[in-house]
Amino acid sequence: MSLDHLKKSLKEASIVKKGDYYYVVHPITDGVPEIKPGLLKEVTNEMKRLMENCGRIDRIVTMEAMGIPLASVLAMEMNLPFNIIRKREYGLPDEVSVEQVTGYSKSKLFINGLKKGDNIVIVDDVLSTGGTLRAVISVLKKMGVIIEGVFIAVDKGNCAQKISEEFGVQIKALVNIDVVKGDVVIKS
Repeated sequence: MSLDHLKKSLKEASIVKKGDYYYVVHPITDGVPEIKPGLLKEVTNEMKRLMENCGRIDRIVTMEAMGIPLASVLAMEMNLPFNIIRKREYGLPDEVSVEQVTGYSKSKLFINGLKKGDNIVIVDDVLSTGGTLRAVISVLKKMGVIIEGVFIAVDKGNCAQKISEEFGVQIKALVNIDVVKGDVVIKS
């Protein structure tokens, strides 16, 4: 696993400071300036390789918005359906809401189309504070959804292991980074 394109693009990414929070503006995490096919392919190929160690997978699940390109490619490659946990409420009969609190916002997400006994993997672009992932895993477990693994492109918050232990769910990040004095430092 070299992930040369991902690591190089992270080192070249713009960083914006919002209050005390350093926000890395990157193609995989923000779609800015553009998502190049080679980068997207490198990230999804590695996620797919890691998913081979999972049990049965019925579907891929992602959260709106930047997990969608990853889930789309993986769904096509693996011939699996995927669900998007949306920011919009539809009022469908089995809709479940999720209270999401991140390092820079608070909102609700809405789950549709998942049910007890579904075997899923979660894919997402970035793990920062862990607020969204914690909330989603908690609600999915209460619903009886079986989470076979969580696959994150970039772990910026260094909280994957803590969340993994908290919920008993395997979480794999392709790259772990820190932002130090406005620069991206690749840890692994």
